[in-house]
Amino acid sequence: MTDAERQALLDALAAEYAAVYAYGVIAAFASPERDRLIAEHTAAHRARRDTTVDALRAAGTTAPPPEPAYTIPFPVDDPVPAARLAVTVENDTAVAWRAVVEHGESEEARRTGIDGLTECALRAAAWQAILGANPPTAAFPGKP
Repeated sequence: MTDAERQALLDALAAEYAAVYAYGVIAAFASPERDRLIAEHTAAHRARRDTTVDALRAAGTTAPPPEPAYTIPFPVDDPVPAARLAVTVENDTAVAWRAVVEHGESEEARRTGIDGLTECALRAAAWQAILGANPPTAAFPGKP
């Protein structure tokens, strides 16, 4: 694993840690009919986090632990800001996974990045649709 690949995976792991944390905030303020969706998205971020930790360990890199807390970029106190936070989280993680694709030298690293980026783009589109965005998708997911 190259240094650039390792750093991109570490950055993606940090984004996944932040996403898991943020989904706790989202769950606290989202509409109750979104509970299942939030549980699915949280589980997906946890799974991606865990596979990233495993990939780093397999490459001989110690994965850092998550921070005790993360800063939420704007106040979340009802369902609309909760949905906006979900879009922000998915866009932030998409940026991180796109970097894995860009810096990946191995086919495995690029595939991991593409899978992560695709999952984030689909989740972001779901939240954008909930917010009424038209179209709900981005032309180039993960582009900062």
